[in-house]
Amino acid sequence: MRRALLISLAAVGLMAAEPAAAPDRPLPDARQEARARALFVDIRCVVCQHESIADSPAGIAGDMRRLVREEIAEGRSDAAIREDLVRRYGDFVLFRPPVRPATWLLWFGPLALVVLAGIGLMLAGRRRPPEVTALSAEEERRLTELMQEQAVRPDPDASSPNDRHGDGSTI
Repeated sequence: MRRALLISLAAVGLMAAEPAAAPDRPLPDARQEARARALFVDIRCVVCQHESIADSPAGIAGDMRRLVREEIAEGRSDAAIREDLVRRYGDFVLFRPPVRPATWLLWFGPLALVVLAGIGLMLAGRRRPPEVTALSAEEERRLTELMQEQAVRPDPDASSPNDRHGDGSTI
């Protein structure tokens, strides 16, 4: 029973896996293939997100490589191919998205965070310590009394390693 359950779970896992990408078919023209490979490095896999389509084993990356090769074979420029991919998948598909208002946070966000952190640290460092006023004569007298009372009245919970029990053993 247990074995049948494990086999069925494995079968479900295999069915849920993405099918392998079709093998790449390089372009017959070496210059066109070199252009395609240069574009592959600049285009992000929409599944893996941290890999280019040149390095990604995902099926969609294979489809994107095939699409780029088809468009190069049709004579489209690199810029036109990038624009088409951005139209389909958004600016995120490019490792170096264009600088425009929609991508300002992406481009300038890290710098803004560093500047804001620096300003915050400068402001925290410039903060004045609170002014300390001297004690009045009455406060001095009261403090002295309290200090003397503490010297006479030991803390019942405090112990010293040299304290001894009545039988001579240490605590």
